[in-house]
Amino acid sequence: MMKNRFLFVAMLFAALSLGFVSCDDNKGNEPDDPATEQGGSTENNGGEETPTPEEPVTFTLTLLSSNEAMGTVTEGGTYDKDAEVIIEATATKEAYMFVKWSDGNTENPRTLTMTENIKLTAEFDYAYVDLGLPSGLKWAACNVGATTPEGYGGYFAWGETETKGDYTWDTYKWCNGSSSTMTKYCVNSKFGTVDNKTTLEPEDDAAHVNWGGAWRMPTDAECQELIDNCTWTWTSDYNGTGVAGRIGTSNINGKSIFLPAAGQWNNSWTLNTEIYYWNSSLSGTYQGKYHYNTIYGKESEFCMGSYLRYAGQTIRGVCE
Repeated sequence: MMKNRFLFVAMLFAALSLGFVSCDDNKGNEPDDPATEQGGSTENNGGEETPTPEEPVTFTLTLLSSNEAMGTVTEGGTYDKDAEVIIEATATKEAYMFVKWSDGNTENPRTLTMTENIKLTAEFDYAYVDLGLPSGLKWAACNVGATTPEGYGGYFAWGETETKGDYTWDTYKWCNGSSSTMTKYCVNSKFGTVDNKTTLEPEDDAAHVNWGGAWRMPTDAECQELIDNCTWTWTSDYNGTGVAGRIGTSNINGKSIFLPAAGQWNNSWTLNTEIYYWNSSLSGTYQGKYHYNTIYGKESEFCMGSYLRYAGQTIRGVCE
């Protein structure tokens, strides 16, 4: 009887032991770790996790010119975050100049740090010379219609804004074919209809119409200021160009301006050994028929002068 009980207990113990082994075996067949199934961090040979590499951060630089005929800019592109990029604006001719970037910065060349997408426009304008004049007025470096300081540019009758091939009373815009039939800018009935206008209006100002913005023709007083505040010398060969004219060197800051002897057109012929420039003020002994030039000059003479309004002369613009 005792022997049978001992055999039963031994068999029961064996059965329970087999059950525990079976449970341990099933545990080894459980599914893989969810993180491994979904492509998460993996382990290297040392058992450490390796992070997934991040995509590099890049930004786009876009550069534009306000007027491609006046100036160009360096190319833009795509750059890594915090990259330093040098940008530059370059005028295409001596008649033009870089003014500023569209964000107001005037540095040129300029270094940018790419921390965001950037779009900038280089703003260009007609070049000027700051002679330090008391009024603060700046004179254009070139004539209207010219692309270099020695260039003659266009010829305009006083109060006209376009060039033409014939300069006579017959073709003059502000009269009816003669010096006694003025239709605008007249203060003497002997020369036509009196309107008492003595300064060109913006729509009749060749510098303003052709260049826009704040550009305009100078007044009598502004021309005299230029003459008085510079030392003027005659040259027959400006910078090796073969062009004659006057170089004005500022008595204030030493900067210089050149006025070529472009002559004038009168009855379809030109005399290019003298300097003739219109200004915007009607004045002189015969108001209505004559007009003071901005500057008259030649090798032996340099002063203010007057001439008939229909003649074709050069224009030099000014701005504040």
